[in-house]
Amino acid sequence: MSSERVSFSIASDAAWAPGVETRDAWLSWADNTPTITGSDEPTVKAMAPMLRRRAGFLGKMALQVAYACLGERTGVPMVFCSRHGEVARSVELLTDLAQDMPLSPASFGLSVHNASCGLFTIARSDQSNASALAAGHSTIEHAVIEACGLLADGEPAVLLVVYDTVLPSLYTGFQDCDEQPHAWAWLMQAPGEDAVSLCWSSAENADSSAAGSLPAGLEILRFHLRKDMELIRIRENCRWRWSRNA
Repeated sequence: MSSERVSFSIASDAAWAPGVETRDAWLSWADNTPTITGSDEPTVKAMAPMLRRRAGFLGKMALQVAYACLGERTGVPMVFCSRHGEVARSVELLTDLAQDMPLSPASFGLSVHNASCGLFTIARSDQSNASALAAGHSTIEHAVIEACGLLADGEPAVLLVVYDTVLPSLYTGFQDCDEQPHAWAWLMQAPGEDAVSLCWSSAENADSSAAGSLPAGLEILRFHLRKDMELIRIRENCRWRWSRNA
């Protein structure tokens, strides 16, 4: 069976979740994988207060890791990705609409999928290529392919930002994994000796019933932090194989 592959190295990384804010805390989490709970928000001190106040909990997590990973660098294209995005804001807007209440233009503007990415570029006056992506269970894999496409086009580095959180209670009966608040970022560059590879192939007849309860973002972050040699994810008729150089 034929497969496709992209490879890259990670120049820097950052991660944030309520109660899991330091490198040591994340390494401990990766070894034990406790459930992440809580609603403490990151400070996002690097962003001007006027813009920072516009971001909600999910957006602040994304912004925190984007700033931490990218530092003072500018001119770096970025790919933000989230399976669910600002669904909590969307539910609030739809509820108001159902009750014939006026909609908040600000809430609407911040409910779109590229809201966090937009705030980040505005705050930094950065006109670099920026995109926001959602692709179901395989959102992160498709975002990595997008980032690697930019590297293949000659970009020296690409910022990848991954973020999601608990779904509103309205969707509790429909969620298919243990959604938890988290955000992480990688500054990706051309593959070196420490390269990570992502391969994919058709898996139409594969059994995906053994899929773990972790959301994709935490499953892939754990692979990265533990420096596992391989992670296999079978989602939506596709077999994704993450691996690293020995």
